[in-house]
Amino acid sequence: MKKVLIVGGVAGGATAAARLRRLNESAEIIMIERGEHISFANCGLPYYIGGSIANREDLLLQTPESFRRRFNVDVRVQSEALSIDRESKTVEIKDRRTGKTYSESYDKLLLSPGGAPIKPPIEGINSEQVFTLRNMSDTDKIKEYIQKNHPKSAAVVGGGFIGIEMAENLSEAGLEVSIIELSDQVIAPLDIDIACDVHHHLRRHRVSLHLNNGLQRIIEQNNSLSIELSKGSIKADMVILAIGVRSESLLAKDAGLKVNERGGIVTDRHMLTSDPDIYAAGDAVEVTDFVTGQAAMIPLAGPANKQARIAADNICGIQSEYTGTQGSAVIKVFDMTVASTGINEKTAKRLALNYDKAFLWLTGHAGYYPGTSSMSMKVIFEKESGKILGAQIAGYDGVDKRCDVLATAIRAGMTAADLTRLELCYAPPYSSAKDPVNMAGYVIENILTGKTKSFHWHDVDALPRDGSVTLLDVRTRGEIIHEGMNGFTNIPLDSLRERLGELDPSKPVYIVCHSGLRSYIAARILTQNGFDAFNLSGGYRLYNAVRC
Repeated sequence: MKKVLIVGGVAGGATAAARLRRLNESAEIIMIERGEHISFANCGLPYYIGGSIANREDLLLQTPESFRRRFNVDVRVQSEALSIDRESKTVEIKDRRTGKTYSESYDKLLLSPGGAPIKPPIEGINSEQVFTLRNMSDTDKIKEYIQKNHPKSAAVVGGGFIGIEMAENLSEAGLEVSIIELSDQVIAPLDIDIACDVHHHLRRHRVSLHLNNGLQRIIEQNNSLSIELSKGSIKADMVILAIGVRSESLLAKDAGLKVNERGGIVTDRHMLTSDPDIYAAGDAVEVTDFVTGQAAMIPLAGPANKQARIAADNICGIQSEYTGTQGSAVIKVFDMTVASTGINEKTAKRLALNYDKAFLWLTGHAGYYPGTSSMSMKVIFEKESGKILGAQIAGYDGVDKRCDVLATAIRAGMTAADLTRLELCYAPPYSSAKDPVNMAGYVIENILTGKTKSFHWHDVDALPRDGSVTLLDVRTRGEIIHEGMNGFTNIPLDSLRERLGELDPSKPVYIVCHSGLRSYIAARILTQNGFDAFNLSGGYRLYNAVRC
């Protein structure tokens, strides 16, 4: 290996170039980038727009000049790869500043072109008041427009990670913000029962949600925009398109490299494409879902960097393999933290897996120590083994830490029993003696061993109200006066043992409390007294949150 040509100079390309140089000091390494900047912090762009990051230069992790000095890499910005001649092992490149084209040879080629924002072909999409966010130039345009025109409102099309981050940061910049989302929820990796917490939080921060609604056209009207939707219309002074990204894989496809139906470049575990001298990494690459083993497109910064490093290793003769993406992700939603890892329930259903789920509502650290708050946790697990398949958490205190532990558990193939055995750091300001991760293990272990039977928020309304089952609410009288449940009889938990005679042991008992803890205790009392008892996982809090 004498000469390596890298197409793309952001996360994947820059990582690969640096790794290649650390492994081989004598190789000729050329990195071309279509844009003006390399190795910029694209995940930080929304926070610069919102003002949390004050200095633009902080986003530029490396400049072409600094990268050249440190890694002795020939960095060529504003240089676009037009085509690949695999037979002659050359790439035709256009210098976008001069318009001239030239041919560059390679011994090994690495493609890391990333993804491009999706722009639907609708009326008004090319208005100067409509923006996408992919690079520093896009960021500068949005920032400049806000500073010069002082818009009062913005519509964000798309409720994914970029859409939510932009909504938050535009709101922090003083704009009234609406989110338009074609699905019935934001943040697609979540299930609706966790996403509903995000919906409520966004609305508390005065972000308007237009769910189950699609963008139809955009009409300019007196420096404002009329945004017509499949259901109704709204007005805004600017629009951010955050619908998603498509793979920038046309270069690979035109060269005859294997791509999937979504345009993702197909590679093996060494990040090698269908050509023995061409590697690929990053958002444009098809990956294997670590949990399901199926092919997937999961554009995330962490996996892109890992793939680039693995590609560089293999180019240098080091056997290194990428073992799959599990989709671990975290997002800040104002003061809320939302995280997920592994598969969600939607995926488990689609694949007809033999799974179950557990909901928990737990504090981030010891309740007696000031400043804690509760987090809503959902864990997907395999019924036969208790193996952890996925987790989603929304809350305020320690969410990222718990999701990271569960992500590690999934990568290690751990079961619920393994979670109970984890010895995690404890002090009152940081956790509880039984950490939420341990508690998730205990709850699932109780389900697997038959110590408790669960029913869920989506089962409640279908329960018979004809007297054939007992519906029991073990909250206090004061709680149910404000938030009662239709058809449920109230016997507070602390009175249950004395009032067992009021219940018919021949009927199944479905029990509810606020979070699922008191109803679990009630279920244990009833089970040991001959009743067939079921506990509402996640409690009334979750049931009410999803319905509202």
